Amino acid sequence: MSEIKVDNLTGKTSAGNITVTSEGGAATQSLQQGLAKAWIFFNGIGTVSVNDSLNISGVTDNATGSFTPAFLNSFSSVNYAPVCSPVNELAHPRGVAGLGVAINGDNTFMDMTASQVRLNHNYGSSSTSNGGALDGYGNFATFMGDLA
Repeated sequence: MSEIKVDNLTGKTSAGNITVTSEGGAATQSLQQGLAKAWIFFNGIGTVSVNDSLNISGVTDNATGSFTPAFLNSFSSVNYAPVCSPVNELAHPRGVAGLGVAINGDNTFMDMTASQVRLNHNYGSSSTSNGGALDGYGNFATFMGDLA
């Protein structure tokens, strides 16, 4: 097996353009487009604390279940994709909890800019609960898109 050790990769045609061929060889993908540009794992209970992250400068606690992570390096536009993970709380008899991008009443994104995004942690309804906002421990989000 061969091994390549490098500190930097630079495209031959264009410095930022590196193409990767798929496993079957039939498709290609831009390496830069397939990389996560930011991710975060934070605790939203009490004083918000970031457990680990990439390209995140910090998190603002807006209210119960409402958080705004700020990017160290901004995206080139608001056309990036936040991907949030649901959390199943086994200790409480309520619906599945999850983190998601905040949406206004008119179904537009709330406070989503190239440098930050509003995330809400909510739990669903069940036979014993109507659901609502929650300051949860497990908040996981990944952000894909083009950096500025």
